[in-house]
Amino acid sequence: MIIGTAGHIDHGKTALVGALTGVDTDRLKEEKARGISIDLGFAYLPTENGILGFIDVPGHERLVHTMLAGAGGIDFALLVIAADDGVMPQTREHLAILDLLGVSRGLVALTKADLVDAPRRAAVSSEIAAALEGTALAGAPILPVSARTGEGLAELRDALVAAAATVAGRNEGRFRLSVDRSFALAGAGTVVTGTVVSGAVAVGDRVVVSPSGLAARVRSIHAQNRPAERGIAGDRCALNLAGEGVTAPAISRGDVVLDPSLHAPTDRIDARLRVLASEPKPLGTWFPARLHHGAVEIGARVVPLSAEAMAPGDEGLVQLVLERPIAAAVRDRFVLRDTSARRTIGGGRFLDLRAPARKRRTPERLAVIEAAAEADPAVALAGLLELPPYHLDLDAFARDRALATDAPAALAAGLGLVTLAAGGVTLALSASRWAGLRAGIAEALAAYHAANPDLAGMGVEKLRLEQAIRLPRPAFLLALARLAEAGMLAVEGAWVRLAGHEVRLTPRDEVLWEAVEPMLAGPERFRPPRVRDIAGRLDEPEAEIRRLFKLLSRLGKVDEVAHDHFFLRPVVSVMVGHAKALAADGEFGAAAFRDRIEGGAGAGEHAVGRKVAIQILEFFDRHGVTLRRGDLRRINRHRLDLFGVADAPPAAGDDAAKASALSP
Repeated sequence: MIIGTAGHIDHGKTALVGALTGVDTDRLKEEKARGISIDLGFAYLPTENGILGFIDVPGHERLVHTMLAGAGGIDFALLVIAADDGVMPQTREHLAILDLLGVSRGLVALTKADLVDAPRRAAVSSEIAAALEGTALAGAPILPVSARTGEGLAELRDALVAAAATVAGRNEGRFRLSVDRSFALAGAGTVVTGTVVSGAVAVGDRVVVSPSGLAARVRSIHAQNRPAERGIAGDRCALNLAGEGVTAPAISRGDVVLDPSLHAPTDRIDARLRVLASEPKPLGTWFPARLHHGAVEIGARVVPLSAEAMAPGDEGLVQLVLERPIAAAVRDRFVLRDTSARRTIGGGRFLDLRAPARKRRTPERLAVIEAAAEADPAVALAGLLELPPYHLDLDAFARDRALATDAPAALAAGLGLVTLAAGGVTLALSASRWAGLRAGIAEALAAYHAANPDLAGMGVEKLRLEQAIRLPRPAFLLALARLAEAGMLAVEGAWVRLAGHEVRLTPRDEVLWEAVEPMLAGPERFRPPRVRDIAGRLDEPEAEIRRLFKLLSRLGKVDEVAHDHFFLRPVVSVMVGHAKALAADGEFGAAAFRDRIEGGAGAGEHAVGRKVAIQILEFFDRHGVTLRRGDLRRINRHRLDLFGVADAPPAAGDDAAKASALSP
């Protein structure tokens, strides 16, 4: 159990911790000279219920920011109040901070009890009980103690040991440690200390220091001041880190050492804020403050969302715009202090780490924030999926809440979600929204077929943009692949059609196509005859051949590369593949492309020629497959699937493989 001291300066916090543990937590020369705590101090007490870790914090008003750096990871508050002074200004501020941080377990040590008589003890105890009213520590036990005479120390120790037996486990998410010290140790290297906020870490694990993104490896661990192979949530840990660029100055108080999958810093956060009643004025838009989260302190601007301003004592939604990114998680606690570091303004919880800069007060946006505020991830996820855009990145949802690695799959199974893993994102929809998407696609295709019975189908992008649930393109392609597997529809080239819809050539057109198709294949495939040449060979009117090709183009069988110059669709795919191969070595010119396809066509009378090669490349330019700069071109990999060419071979069984195979 991690115990944090709190209280006014010179009320005996350090002396009390020393009397309990035998450790003087004032380690700095200046602390010993002045007789006050300036930085965080740490001590440990082995007991029958495990090791009790103490974080001794400064009580001076100018060092409240240091107190906050130690208070973020505590399980139990030891509020220290001197019997001769009673409740003092920093007592009240520390108590308010503990309340804002949600610390609900603790007790009060009435120190220097040997200096006062029984009536004074009773009077101060009544004063303390009144100060605790209305806070999370209301009704906490008050134990008179004296570090000088030893009075009450045994009872205090017993109370702390009993509390340790009932300490609740922290969440079982991915590993996060909030750094409060970073230093170099002779013979070891860089060491960071802090409290493990969630998850676990083991010797040899790869970690990232966030927000800087510095990669490191854990060489050794001390947990609760003892060598260990693992550190778990709730432990005070010292991690010996190694890696390129890993030095003590490169890691600062306020950084977070975490599982690499959690590294996603943010500088704009939607949150719920409670303003203390002691605040002198309302908080308006762009109110300046200092934000304390974990051990980090950073400048922030407060933008009220629930109202134009937040009055003292109000609670509501705000957006916090930070001066630089920090590492955080949804539901983390924070505290706001004024820019002069004289008073605590309020505090609350983070609700959404990816807050928008615009349209942040719309009813739709406020509904999203309220849904995200649910403590239970499953309840929050279910609520978010019922709000526009009716889908979300499941992996990012779990990452921002620091949930366990297997949480996305467990949430999807528990809620019966439909997931679409494409484009490096796992998109989730509720079963009812998936059914609605299916119905919307079917209705759009049926209406299109009714209005255009002679067309092969509807364009993929047009179909996507007509849906009420508008998925990103990679996910939409995968959705079409799923529906094609189920037999509902078919994807042919750039067109989508219902499974029962088919455009047929007339018997006359079938006969004509049987005569034309061989002319576009074989040795002439990279330089097929034009409409007039085909018409001459077959003794048919040019208009008739042109009409046939226009129909075949809509069916996805041919592409008009240049005016009246049609290529078979499979041949176009092959030519895109040649361009992609050339681009592997960088940009390429028309001559290199001509030589490449001439090699595929074979030398001689069917040579492609520069003019036709340029026409083909200009066709690719128009469709965005190639990007031209002067006389050179490069491949646009985002458009390779337009003619059925994959950017890279997909892994067998991968969902993305299905989308690629059916992509237009």
